[in-house]
Amino acid sequence: MPKAKKSGKRKKFNYNLDRKKMKKQAIKKCKPRIENSQIRNAWDDKKSTSRNLQDMGLAFDPNRSLPIQKKSLTREDRVTKAPVETVTKPYVVNQLEEEANRLQKDSKTLSSDLIEYAQYMIREHKDNFKEMARDEKNYYQDTPKQIKRKLIEYQRCHKEHYNTFMSSLAPQPIVQ
Repeated sequence: MPKAKKSGKRKKFNYNLDRKKMKKQAIKKCKPRIENSQIRNAWDDKKSTSRNLQDMGLAFDPNRSLPIQKKSLTREDRVTKAPVETVTKPYVVNQLEEEANRLQKDSKTLSSDLIEYAQYMIREHKDNFKEMARDEKNYYQDTPKQIKRKLIEYQRCHKEHYNTFMSSLAPQPIVQ
């Protein structure tokens, strides 16, 4: 059987490569990027993942951190106790709780074209979605379900705008 060409060739050392830099790049590439800034700042590269999370007061394995009742047929129910760990970095948990408790504004919005389209459909057809689907200005060739979904999205994203639009459509009483 023939041998692959140059398979027995001696390896030569490449002096143009920076080995220290290559090693750092390889370590950086294999390590995961921690997205959360609080955890990233408290992370210790010399410790294992489970030890780092334990020091922060977080669970590496939720099955071990929560006590579970084991049922047995012969004896009464036993409660397995979760191992008690000392938290050396409690500020991480506090920062994570603060971040989770902050209210986030719903920033979803619709395009002006879609708002105009929804207003036109409401103005012309009120709540008749089948008639809306047959309209010649149905640019998007939507089915009644799709039109209804777009109108609900308009209501959800622009509540004040929708309420003022609906109040402008309501017939005004004639004062004599």
